[in-house]
Amino acid sequence: MPGKKTRGTSSGRLSTIHPDAAGIDIGSTFSRGRRAERSRHQPVRTFRTFSGDLHQLADWLTEVGITTVAMESTGVYWIPVSEILEARGFEVLLVNARDVKRPRSEVGCQRCAVQQLHQHGLLRGSFRPRDSVVRLRAYLRHRERLVDYAAAHIQHMQKALMQMNVQWHHVVTDITGITGMRIIRAIVSGNHAPEQLAAFRDRRCHASENTIREALIGNYRPEQLFALRQALELYDVHQATVAECDVEIEVVLCGLNAPRVAPQAPLPSVRHAKGQNEPAFDVRRALYTLLGADRSQIHGFGPYTVLRLVAECGDDMTKWPTAKRFTSWLSLAPGTKISGGRLLSSKTRRSSNRATALLRIAAINIGKTQTALGGFYRRLAARTGKAKAVTATARKLAILFYNALRFGMTYVDPGVSAYEERYRHRVIHNLHRRARSLGFTLVAAPPATEGVA
Repeated sequence: MPGKKTRGTSSGRLSTIHPDAAGIDIGSTFSRGRRAERSRHQPVRTFRTFSGDLHQLADWLTEVGITTVAMESTGVYWIPVSEILEARGFEVLLVNARDVKRPRSEVGCQRCAVQQLHQHGLLRGSFRPRDSVVRLRAYLRHRERLVDYAAAHIQHMQKALMQMNVQWHHVVTDITGITGMRIIRAIVSGNHAPEQLAAFRDRRCHASENTIREALIGNYRPEQLFALRQALELYDVHQATVAECDVEIEVVLCGLNAPRVAPQAPLPSVRHAKGQNEPAFDVRRALYTLLGADRSQIHGFGPYTVLRLVAECGDDMTKWPTAKRFTSWLSLAPGTKISGGRLLSSKTRRSSNRATALLRIAAINIGKTQTALGGFYRRLAARTGKAKAVTATARKLAILFYNALRFGMTYVDPGVSAYEERYRHRVIHNLHRRARSLGFTLVAAPPATEGVA
């Protein structure tokens, strides 16, 4: 008995899921739009990327009855197009170029491939958080760049001091600390006497005043002093811009927390020491209201790390149905390269996801702690190498983060001793199982007794 035909299907053809779909091919100067062939007018038009032309594109799509649009994530050119179309009420699907790999001879052009694949429901959109989280993400990414710029000028200061044979960076841990900045500012202002410079030593500095005085005896050449002064000025400028960025980040967090009520329970005690480049305001308290719990209690996660993870992944984990989908999006799940029914490779694919990079850094740091996750990292690193241990530990951290935000899971560390004991029981259980499969029975050795004198 022949099967029942569905609407929009015919023998050997795919069903049409989105009949009113359009595909857009975006460049730096032109945007080419293609809508469904059944329209009365020409199916392909080209628009410039000026804002007025993009609004004309939206008018044309509205005129021909388009409701959903698919486009590739090409650099940053797609951002204004997507924002204008979303503001006009279109459903915008941002797709990865990897998902639109199709020979152009079959469909004629790239925008045709995007439109046809979207029309048949064969494309899936990339993750994009809500607008307020997008703003937070933009501010944090900009802040990271500013911190990188400031770090480059620290290196310039170290180079200028080294060329003047001022061995200052060998004496103190951080030249941008209280003692370091006092002495560098004094050098730039013209004070080159080692005895006077050593008097700026802070009492918490580990190096003695005598050691500092010897390190500050150098050859203060004018060209190197000029380079040191400019590097210091640029460092101060970037520190000021980072402070301005912190104010904007705090404003965005206040907007996110406006409809929320802070938990009644008091904020837990601080587990992680505050990092040098963390924002100046109280990030923990803002995240405590936003997430309903202090997620920095998870080992490896400081408040700033949690803030950046929320900015990259959002605070709504329902975008991913399961934790496995979340780890797959992060490229932390094993790959499935299969051909002919055989698994050719299970290697995780490369990713430029910033959240993945944060989780990998947290995994490296947690490997130095006496926690269950630290024990897992060290055991796996000894067996398979550090690279795979970092990936596996980062995946565990991603699952903890997912469960904490979606299901409100409370993180409790069982400790490294409990983890090692559980691992020992698992190994013994597997040995007994293998022995039974071979027809043997394992018997535990009697406890050793001390010899009688």
